[in-house]
Amino acid sequence: MRLAELRNHEREVYVFQLRVGVAGVVVLVAFALLFARFFQLQVVQHDTYASKAEDNRISIVPIAPNRGLILDRNGVVLARNYSAYTLEIFPAKVKDLERTIQELGEVVEVQAKDRSRFRKLHAETRNAESLPIRTRLTDSEVARFAANRYRFPGVEIKARLFRQYPYGDLASHVIGYIGRINTKDQERLTELDVEANYRGTDFIGKTGLEASYQQELHGTTGMEQVEIDAAGRGIRTLARTPAQAGNNLTLTLDIKLQEVAETAFGDRRGALVAIEPATGGVLAFLSKPGFDPNLFVDGIDPQSWAELNNSPDRPLNNRAIAGIYPPGSTFKPFMAMAALELGKRNFKSAIHDPGYFEFGGRRFRDSKPGGNGYVDLYKSIVVSSDTFYYQVANDLGIDAIAGFMSKFGFGAKSGIDLEGESIGVLPSPEWKQKRFSKPEQKKWYAGETISIGIGQGYNAYTPIQIAVALATLAAGGDMYRPRLVDHIDNLRTGERRNIDPVLQQRIPLKPENVEFVKRAMAGVNKEGTGARAFGNAGYTNGGKTGTAQVIGMKQGEKYDEKKVAERHRDHSLFIVFAPLESPKIALMVIVENGGFGARAAAPVARTVLDYYLLGKLPERVLKPGAAAEEADEID
Repeated sequence: MRLAELRNHEREVYVFQLRVGVAGVVVLVAFALLFARFFQLQVVQHDTYASKAEDNRISIVPIAPNRGLILDRNGVVLARNYSAYTLEIFPAKVKDLERTIQELGEVVEVQAKDRSRFRKLHAETRNAESLPIRTRLTDSEVARFAANRYRFPGVEIKARLFRQYPYGDLASHVIGYIGRINTKDQERLTELDVEANYRGTDFIGKTGLEASYQQELHGTTGMEQVEIDAAGRGIRTLARTPAQAGNNLTLTLDIKLQEVAETAFGDRRGALVAIEPATGGVLAFLSKPGFDPNLFVDGIDPQSWAELNNSPDRPLNNRAIAGIYPPGSTFKPFMAMAALELGKRNFKSAIHDPGYFEFGGRRFRDSKPGGNGYVDLYKSIVVSSDTFYYQVANDLGIDAIAGFMSKFGFGAKSGIDLEGESIGVLPSPEWKQKRFSKPEQKKWYAGETISIGIGQGYNAYTPIQIAVALATLAAGGDMYRPRLVDHIDNLRTGERRNIDPVLQQRIPLKPENVEFVKRAMAGVNKEGTGARAFGNAGYTNGGKTGTAQVIGMKQGEKYDEKKVAERHRDHSLFIVFAPLESPKIALMVIVENGGFGARAAAPVARTVLDYYLLGKLPERVLKPGAAAEEADEID
């Protein structure tokens, strides 16, 4: 019995010692593994983890640069910046957005339009780090939120730079506006390989010069190294690379002249472009109606956007470069030049104008019933004889017309430094082949050429194209690219970069032909269709009225303005340059649905030229309709 008990005791001791040994081995292995891991972390990967620890301690904060200013030719500021506080929500850090916004409204005022704007921004820019729920907070609102900040994780107050347009809708289509960077903008920045320079930047130019000169205006983003605590709050700044402000743009535009033009236009729709013929510098650029670009600075609210976007007046449409209109009788001086240059007419060429031109069994009627009687080339421009130019068009043929007019820039982009320019339509057999799909539509018929001669038919051009063509004629064939920016200033270096005039081409026109047409255009404003608006102007000038049909009339049907809906009435056009001997300004005006050219467009042009050349407003500004009361109501 005792022997058995002794044997069991020895076995237990053995098992115990074995277990202790195994445990010791396990502990040694574990310590070996721990030592190996510690060695790997502390020695082998020391630099890697030290860098990560430093990164957790230091935050790299981008510093958005000040956006460059936009000034007119006289140094008047048209677009500037100001700083203000915004209340911003970081969507990724907020669990319940709606509840957070509701509770924020108890601390600071959050209106319905603020909520709708925030939702719109959140839907359009889902990857944004933060989005504003309120902008331009008052000092008391900042203090109230600061006292309640602990209640709102993921909500911060930030100091932001805002864009301001002091003149509101004045020259809005020239200056344009900025808006928050969306997905398309991000893709474009990536394509340009400049996305790194936009870290910390929330806004980008959307239209106008704000868009076309975005890279100049933006500047260079700076960086700041900030030491942060465990909660992510900044403790101190360790290093700082300051941002470099964007460049300033100084325009060729005269904002006072622009204001005169806008005032003369009133609340009518249309466009105006004034160009310096010797340089291509744009002096005034108007598209009516305009819009207030300040609406877009904070992110436009849905209601304001709907009002602008759905308005039948299309205020967001830049009519001066994207609106396409028949030129009407403003096309006739160029037709006269074509006839002279191509040898189809001379200074003494004349016809009897019975008030119509018959071709192919169809009677093309003149705007003056009964006609103008004896009409030579000079008189054809002065009294605006349709019959004369029906015949000229027929004699020239469509190929010759298209070839000659293309030299003046009709049917091509002018190259102005704005985005969104339309091409227009310079009709030709080749154009018609591309434009239409049915075989019977592709063919060019000789009868279609007739209406081309008076600026109707398929003719359709932008106001900037007509203005450039007029400036080219006034300059004797020298065509300069239209430009809005005169020079760019780098505030950091003090360097000024001039945007020199670009001579696009020199049309080889005979000087005697140019002088003849210019003299006939002077006759328009002395004794012809523009005389009522330009009587006693105080300076020499040459012009041409124009009336462009909006809807076609049936053969033999007479146009009666009173029986036509306002938006279907004819457009009123006028082109003019001055002084006659050495033109300093070439001006194109179109008043949509304004009727005869002498009625609506010519008085606007007179107002603008009187201010630009004489430094004053005319003593008497003709009201719409006044010119037509004593005129023959022909274009």
